Amino acid sequence: MLFAIHALDRPGALDTRLANYDAHKAFLSDTAPHGVKIVMSGPLVAEDGTTMIGSLFVVEAENLATVERFNAADPFHKAGIWERVSITGFIRRQG
Repeated sequence: MLFAIHALDRPGALDTRLANYDAHKAFLSDTAPHGVKIVMSGPLVAEDGTTMIGSLFVVEAENLATVERFNAADPFHKAGIWERVSITGFIRRQG
């Protein structure tokens, strides 16, 4: 099943995000141990088109609990970067 993870950074988190960026990318490079396959992911950006303000993932996993564990293991989550995270099922229609 597909799931969308929509995570918004807490105010003032950009420096912490940048400090944890390499660990976050390394974590995402091998998601198999977490039972998750990334279909698509990337940063959300502010109106300027470049300042990162959050993260968006579309992942494939067996169930919601697996995705929640995957998200909790992310270095960005552990560093407290995200203020709000929503995880919802997703049905692909196009793309």
